[in-house]
Order: sequence, then C-alpha cells, then structure tokens
Amino acid sequence: MAQLSRRHVLALGAGGAFSAAWLRGATASEMPAEAHGMSAFGDLKYPADFHHFDYVNVDAPKGGTFSLIPSVRAYNQSYQTFNSLNAFILKGDGAQGMDMTFAPLMVRANDEPDGMYGLAAKSVNISADRLVYRFTMRPEAKFHDGTKLTAHDAAFSLTSLKAKGHPLIIVQMRDMVSGEAVDDATLVVTFAKGRARDVPLYVASLPIFSKAYYASRAFDETSLDIPLGSGPYKVGKFEVNRYIEYERVKDWWAADLPPCRGSYNFDVVRYEFYRDRDVAFEGFTGKNYLYREEFTARIWATRYDFPAVKEGRVKMEVVPDDTPSGAQGWFINTRREKFRDPRVREALIDAFDFEWTNKTIMYGAYARTVSPFQNSDLMASDGPPPPEELKLLEPFRGQVPDEVFAAPFTPPVSDGSGQDRSLLRRAQRLLSEAGLPIKDGKRMLPNGEIFRIEFLLDEPSFQPHHGPYIKNLATLGIEASVRLVDAVQYKVRQEDFDFDMTTQRFSMSATPGDAMRSFFSSQVAATKGSYNLAGVANPAIDAMIEKIMAADSREELTVACRAFDRLFRAGRYWVPHWFNKTHRLAYWDQFGHPQKPPRYANGVGAPDIWWYDGGKAARLEQAKQP
Repeated sequence: MAQLSRRHVLALGAGGAFSAAWLRGATASEMPAEAHGMSAFGDLKYPADFHHFDYVNVDAPKGGTFSLIPSVRAYNQSYQTFNSLNAFILKGDGAQGMDMTFAPLMVRANDEPDGMYGLAAKSVNISADRLVYRFTMRPEAKFHDGTKLTAHDAAFSLTSLKAKGHPLIIVQMRDMVSGEAVDDATLVVTFAKGRARDVPLYVASLPIFSKAYYASRAFDETSLDIPLGSGPYKVGKFEVNRYIEYERVKDWWAADLPPCRGSYNFDVVRYEFYRDRDVAFEGFTGKNYLYREEFTARIWATRYDFPAVKEGRVKMEVVPDDTPSGAQGWFINTRREKFRDPRVREALIDAFDFEWTNKTIMYGAYARTVSPFQNSDLMASDGPPPPEELKLLEPFRGQVPDEVFAAPFTPPVSDGSGQDRSLLRRAQRLLSEAGLPIKDGKRMLPNGEIFRIEFLLDEPSFQPHHGPYIKNLATLGIEASVRLVDAVQYKVRQEDFDFDMTTQRFSMSATPGDAMRSFFSSQVAATKGSYNLAGVANPAIDAMIEKIMAADSREELTVACRAFDRLFRAGRYWVPHWFNKTHRLAYWDQFGHPQKPPRYANGVGAPDIWWYDGGKAARLEQAKQP
C-alpha cells in the first residue's frame, strides 16, 4: 500500500510512543538506534561492522555438486517424495530445499542460540514496548528476474503466510497483528501484547515471495511452476518423486554480505528421493548421491565395508552433537478413548524393552530419551522441583499428578532380557486398574472390545524395532500390528490424526518459544496438520508454554522449560525412544568443511558451509581408474 490509512495510524499508535513518533516525523533523539540484528534477549555476538561468521571458510571456492537425501523436513515436506514446489502450505508434498530459493528478512548465526542478522532487511528498529518492528530493506535486494524486492513484497508474504500458509506457520504467526509497507524501503510489523518472545525472530526468518508473481496465481495451491525467488539458489532440473536440483545464482545480490560470505558454495545442490532406506543406502554406495548422514546404527555398524570405504574414496566421520537432541518416540493418540487413561499409556511404556532393543538391534549405539529437551540444560533435574520451579507449578497442585512435585518421570530400565517379567507384571496391574481385564487371553477395553493397537509407518527399515515390542504387548493380551503405507498416505493420516501410535522425531531450539504451541498446546490439539500428534490438551501445560514464551531472561526460560518438562513427562504421552550424541557422516571424498561445525547448526552445516574441493575430486577420479 502507498499510504497508511487513518485506521492503521490509530492501530500503530496504540503500540506506544515510539510508533507515534514515526508517524508524526520524529526527531533523531527520539528514535532508537538502528540495529543490524536481533535476538530473543537482545544479546548479539557480532558487531555491526562484522565481516563474516566465525565458523565459515571465507575463502571457500565456489563450484561442484553436493547431493544428498533428505534428513530433515518442515511443513508439508516428506522424506521420500515431492509433488509440489510450494513448500509452505498444507496441500501436497513440498520439495526439499525450496527454502534456499527465497531470502528472508534476517538469517540466523549458527554459533549463537538465536542471534539473527540482516539479509533482505539491512536493519531493524524496535519500539520500547517491543511490539512494533520497523525493518529497513536493502536497496540492492532483488528477485531472480532482476525486479526489485521491496517492503511491499515482504508485507504481502507475511500477510499471505498468516492467512493461507501451513497451519504450523499460522499458529506461530498468531501474535503478528500486521505487516505493512510504508514505502518500498520500510516494513512495519506489529505484534500483539503478550506476544511470544520468539515470534519476531520467526517472522524475520520466513521467506519473502514476489507480490507481482502471485498477482495471477493462487498462493495456497500446489504447483510445479517454479516460483520467483530471491535466494542463493534457484530451481533447476527436477523429476517429480525422484530428484530436484538447485542451481547457485552466480550474481546473487547478497553473496558478499557479512551473513553470507563463505556460504552457499556449491554450484548445484541436488536432493535424491528413495522410498526405502536400504535402497537409499545402495544408492550411496553406487555414488548416486555424495553425502549421507547415517541414522541407522545397524547400517553404520555392518555395511560401511564396501570397496570405496576401504580404499579411502568414501570418508567416514563421527562428529559430536552438542545441540538439544529433542524427542523421538512412539506418540500415543490420546484423542482415542482407549488411550485416555494415563495408566494405560504407562503400561505401554513398561512393555518396551529399550535395553534389549539397543543391544540386539542397534548395536548399543544409543542412549534412552527421557525428555523433549534431551541433551540440554532445559531438562528437569532429578529430585523434586526447586523453589523457582515450584513457584510455577504450585497453582496446579491437585490438578496434575502428585509426581510433578517429586522426581520427574523416567522410563524404567529393564533387565535387558527382552521380556522383563517384573515390568510386564507392573504393566498388567496398571491395565487392570484402568478397567481393562483379560478375557480368554485377550485384553478387553471398558466398552467390551478387544484392545488393539496399530502402529503407523511409512518405510520398512523401522519394522525390526516394532517386532519385539509387539511381542511384549501380546503378552499383555494386546493385539498390535504394523501398518506400512506410502509417504503420501502416511502424511494424510498424520495430518488427520488417523492413527493409534506413530513415530515422530523433533527437537526444540536452544531458545524454545512459540513453536512449543505447535507440538504441545491445546490450541493445536485438534488443528489438522499440527505436530501435536499425541493430542496433548492440558491447561497446566498450556500455562507453562505461556511462561516459556514470556520469559524475560535465559534464566527464567530455563526454569519454565524444566517445569514444563515435569508436566509433560507426567502425562505419559509417548513411549520414548533413543538419541545419539554424535553425527555419523559418510561422504565421497571431494568436499571440504570447517573443522568444527557451529554448535547450533542444523546437523553439521552441510551443504551451506561446506565446499567443493577440486583437488580431492581429481584424485577421486584417478583412484577409480583401472
């Protein structure tokens, strides 16, 4: 829009004296300092005149190809397939890597918990009440067709995502009131009072789309038309369900900005898609793709003995993982009546013998997960809550299990036999107390039906982990089975919460905030496509999420997360799995990378801060000659 209407002036004016000063033409003394970045608590590692992030190789050469299979996903993406280039809505299966084609307002520094620095926006002014953020756009920012990227594009993008984006985006933008373009160079984003601490950071990280491009296209429909981007890469060749390539934009307008130096070094980044993990591994041995992070202990322990490894043409590395490892487990759909009683859910936890599974199936490679904040200082400590946590929990005494005020729940340790009789007897007792008797060898639900559980899976490599668990459930009289479906059906059934139990893995950032709602809040328990697979709908947990989002310091944040952890564990919403304190990497030896990845990077920073090594690639070619 060209001008702010009177209604908009009044709304912004409500944000405080600072926004009013903008609108009347403030003097320099009234305006706060222009900031080159922002963070949750106002602390930034890098000064305004920084040259590059410490963890990159600023002299990294450009060139070569980096190819991989998906290992992380967001919004509507799948690990196994894609059928759309629109990766920020609910419909379809979005292509991995589409985020590389768009420039956000700001980008994260991966050696800070949450520091962000200007990309499409060169700076930001924040009102005294922290409800109004005024971004100044970079005049050199442009889309891949050469058209200028302006505040109008940014405002259009934020408004469209808030109205028509993936449900998880909509939830996390709930506290964004508006995004308005004052002119080409100025974007004003207004937030609601009581907004979550990290919502401005999230908003600043979202992709900026071309307003002109979508003038004749539906924003919220699947499409294989290549959208107009402004990021370091653009879509190149692709074949639906098989692969997609991204080509480096060699005259990218932001290539020499401080947050970008030493990054985005490959000429081509290519994602390969496989429906089966074993087939995907064979693809790596045949050099169909070049980089693999190994998530299956069995394969790491037994199958990396092919000739290219023995000859040194494939490198293997184990890199420590200092990031919060988060949560993985079988999440129990508490929306279904048969899982409503927490005693039933605890019996399901008792029936899983992690120690036997880890030793027999996973080569002892893992440790047990107990908390959604695993491997971080946000986990609740052993013993009863200290005074600062007790202060947050006390208002809910009598409404939550008494154990919340004692030691936090930890899954039991079995004898490693595969069928720990003491734990199975305990599970039998819990089920009987919950009103689920045994009749003719079958566990019966209170409504007279046989207790059956279906585990929903989308790829076969995880089936061996289910077998022993299903055997133990049978000992309890529970009929359990695995339903293996294709990736598309799996996605639809998860989004519709059409499952009994299913596997999920996620991790919170080092500074959790509004994203907590997407996984744990009553607000999204019935929202199609949300990550709250267990259907957690607990007023005490909702209140603790609000405390997490409202924390004014990292100390307050830690206390609130630990209190939340006690409440979540007490709910028995999942059967916790395991985690690995390292990254297991294998790659064809034609890359260079920083000696130590930044602590908060997604994985080890590949491909963003890795580079192609021409000398290694030449030696690799020579080595395969007869």
